[in-house]
Amino acid sequence: MLGLSLSFLCIFTYAWSVGGAGRFLWALLFQIVGTALFGIAESLPENRREAAGVLRLTALVVLMSMIVILIVTPELFIN
Repeated sequence: MLGLSLSFLCIFTYAWSVGGAGRFLWALLFQIVGTALFGIAESLPENRREAAGVLRLTALVVLMSMIVILIVTPELFIN
């Protein structure tokens, strides 16, 4: 998951520097934060189950909020 988050960050950096992604960059930011939180939760040791659970729950909230925002106000993400 941390590798996927890094990949999303590279895509975000490239799209931001070129300027061709428009408003879609916000969706990438949600994905970067969500996958980074999942990756951190997965990399925690076994004795940190509570912290991992909180990170997973936070990641789910971030990713689900992106979906809800996309459904409610699609003009924020789509040109």
